[in-house]
Amino acid sequence: MNGYDVIVVGAGLAGLRAAVRLAEAGRDVVVLEAEDAVGGRERTDVVDGFRLDLGFHVLNPAYPAVRRWVDVDALALRRFPVAVGVRLEDRVAHLAHPLRHPASLPASLRSGLVRPADLLALARWAGPTVMSARAAKTGADRPLAEAWDRAGLRGPLRESVLEPFLAGVLADDRQQTSDAFVRLLVRSFALGRPGVPAAGIGALPAQLADTARRAGAGVRLEHRVSAIEAQGRGWRLDIEGRDAVTARAVIGATGLIPGLDQPLPRARGLQTWWFAADEPPSDDAALRVDGRRRGPIVNTAVMTNTAPTYAPRGQHLVQATCVLPSDAPESVVRRQLAEVWDADTRPWRLLRRDDIAGALPAQDPPLRLRQPVRLGDGRYLAGDHRDTASIQGALVSGQRAAEAVLTDLAR
Repeated sequence: MNGYDVIVVGAGLAGLRAAVRLAEAGRDVVVLEAEDAVGGRERTDVVDGFRLDLGFHVLNPAYPAVRRWVDVDALALRRFPVAVGVRLEDRVAHLAHPLRHPASLPASLRSGLVRPADLLALARWAGPTVMSARAAKTGADRPLAEAWDRAGLRGPLRESVLEPFLAGVLADDRQQTSDAFVRLLVRSFALGRPGVPAAGIGALPAQLADTARRAGAGVRLEHRVSAIEAQGRGWRLDIEGRDAVTARAVIGATGLIPGLDQPLPRARGLQTWWFAADEPPSDDAALRVDGRRRGPIVNTAVMTNTAPTYAPRGQHLVQATCVLPSDAPESVVRRQLAEVWDADTRPWRLLRRDDIAGALPAQDPPLRLRQPVRLGDGRYLAGDHRDTASIQGALVSGQRAAEAVLTDLAR
C-alpha cells in the first residue's frame, strides 16, 4: 500500500493547480483521475480528425490566475474578435468592442441595436466594475434581470444581444444569476480577448499536468476512487481494480466521492452540437447569436475561422450551444443554424452532441466569492464551486486548498 502526504482526487484545473503548489512545496503528492485523460470539463477529444472540446469553451488570458500560473504563449491561443454578430429579421448586425475594433463603431451605432439611452444604462450597470472590480464586491446583490431593470437597461441591446450572449456563458436563459458575478465576468471580457488553444481547451490542463509532473507530483489516470475511510492519523482510499493508497490529507477536486462529504451547489447545464462542413457558412470569426430568439440555440461560431487547427485541412467546424434542459431535435437545431448563418446546413455532418448537465455551478445572489475549502480532519475541497464559476475560480480554489493543506501539515 502506497502512502503519500497528500492525495488529490480529480485531475481538473483545480486539482492540478493544487498538485503543482504542493509538489513545489516539497510534499509527496499524487493526483488520481478516474478518466483516461486530465482536464475534467476542460477536455478535448479528436473525432474524425476534428478537435472537439467538451462543450464550447474559451480561455480568457485576462484572468489573474491565468496570467500567473499558465504559459499562454505555449498554448498558441487563437483569439476570437471581441465582437458579436446578431441575426436580425433582414440582416446580420455586428457589434464590437469600440477600443479593440474602433473602425466598427459607426456600424455598431447604425445597427439599430444600440440606442443612446441603452448605452447610458449599460454604462451605469457595468462601468464602475470595469473600472474597478471592487464595485461588484460591495453593496447589495440581486438577480441579473432585476439589476438590469433597476439600471434602465431595456430594448434591443438587452433582448437581442446581452440576453442570448450571456445565456450561453452562464447557462442561464432567465437572467437569475448573481448580478455581481456577471459584472465581474463582463469586466474580464472588457479587459481580455478570449480564445482557444490551437490544440483545443484540453491543452490547458495538459500543460498543468506537465508542470505538476516536473515539480514531482504523480498523475495517475484511470484510477477511480471507490471509498475514503479514516485510518490512523490519515485516510485510506480504495481504488477500483487497484491497490489502496493512504495519505495524511485528501483534496476532493471532482464530483461526489464516496466517503467524502461534499456540499456541492446546484449546477447549470449546456448542450453543444458539433458539425463538420466542407465550406464555412461565413468568414465571420465572431460569436453569433439569434437576436430574433427563434429556437434553442443561444450562440454559435465557426470555430475554424478562429482556429483552423480544430479541423482537418480543407474542412470546417461549427458549434451551436443551447441551455439545458433542451429537447430540441437535430432538425430544429439545423433549421435555426440555417437561418442564423443564411446557409444550407443539410450537407453538414453531425460529429457529436455534448449534454453537460454540470457545466458550471449556479452563481445565485447574493454572491459568495469564497467558500470554505476545509472539511476538517485532513479533508479538503477544490473546484470552481469553492470560488467563482470560471477557469479563474477553479485555479484559485486549487491554490487555496493547497495552501490550507500546507498550513495544516506544518502544524
